[in-house]
This record gives sequence, structure tokens and C-alpha cells, in this order.
Amino acid sequence: MSPEWQTVWLTLKLAGITTALLMVIGTPIAWWLARSNHWLRQPVAAIVALPLVLPPTVLGFYLLLLMGPEGIVGTLTKTLGLGTLPFTFAGLVIASVIYSLPFTVQPLQNVFSTVNERMLEVAATLRASPLDRFFSVVIPLARPGFLTAAVLTFAHTLGEFGVVLMIGGNIPGETRVLSVAIYDHVETLEYAKAHLLAGGMLVFSFLVLLTLYLINGRLNNGNLKS
Repeated sequence: MSPEWQTVWLTLKLAGITTALLMVIGTPIAWWLARSNHWLRQPVAAIVALPLVLPPTVLGFYLLLLMGPEGIVGTLTKTLGLGTLPFTFAGLVIASVIYSLPFTVQPLQNVFSTVNERMLEVAATLRASPLDRFFSVVIPLARPGFLTAAVLTFAHTLGEFGVVLMIGGNIPGETRVLSVAIYDHVETLEYAKAHLLAGGMLVFSFLVLLTLYLINGRLNNGNLKS
């Protein structure tokens, strides 16, 4: 596999794993934020949204300290015999999960907040457990939110730069992702290669978002007709 295709494959793998993990991690967080009145709700919502306003280098810097040999996480992983996470693919995945968290949680939170409480009460009277109600009532109603969250998370992870550069560095075949490769090509004045990668990302991102809007439009029309 050529170095360019290796970079493309590594980027897609990172985005895919990050999206899958965030759908599992982000769903209960979004449900709790949408349905809870606990006093911690606002502080948790602010923490989830932090990556939206923080410069990626700030987040990357603190993650580097936490995961480094002197950090809390780094000390723990060393004690467990796992070594340190910076400049590894596992470290990239953890950083991407944190950085893309709001792109999963916020669309899900929005759609969960619109779920009709009456429908959940009816399901409860039919002796459906909370888990049954979630899978049989909430998830079908929240399909557009899940689709939006997955697509936005995947697309956002594809384009990460500051965080992945600080946590992953630029190791070909291990941590070198597309955004870093484009930066390298520009730095070395290899504009043709930079165009090839950047243009590919532009077209891919447009097609992904267009598909999202088309599918969500059909789902919303179906919901309105039903």
C-alpha cells in the first residue's frame, strides 16, 4: 500500500472507531442531559461543549500532559504495563473521542428532548421496562438524530488537525492522518499532492453531508405523513 493510501486508510479507521465509540458513550450522556433536572446538568453540558470553543491546541496540550509519563492517565497506563498513549493510535482514538464528543451528544440531546413523554408512559403501562421503552419507543423516533450524530462525528473526526498533531505526531502508518499529510505537503511545496488529498476530502465531505440531508429529509417527511 502506498504511503498516501496508508494515510487515507488510517484516517478512515480513526473516524470509524471514534464514531462507533461515541455512539455508545454519547447516547446515555445525551439522554441524561435531555431528560434530567439534576443540578449537575448544566456543568456537564458545558464540559461536553468545551471542544466547540477551545482551540484544538489547548485541548491537545492538556491531553498530552494527562497522557504523558508524568500525567495521571500516563502513570496509570504505565502501571498497568500499557506504556504511554501519546504518539500511538490508541492515544489518537481517545483524543478524537473527547474532541468530537459534542458532535455526537448535541444532535442526540436535541432529538431526545422532543420524545413525547406520553408515549413513554403508555409503554410503561404495558409493563415495558425502561430499557424496552428506550429501544422500542425512543430509538425509532430518534433515528434522524442518530444519523446526524454519526455523520457529523465521522466527518468532524476526518478533518481534525491540532489535537491529532499534538497527541499523534506524524508517524507514517501509525498516526499520520490526512489533515497532517496535507499540512506536510504544503510545507514542502508539494501542492499537487496537497490538492489531491484536500480535494478528495472536500468532495467526500460534500457527498456525506448531501446524503445526510437527503436521508433526513425523507425520514422527516415519513414522520410527518405518519
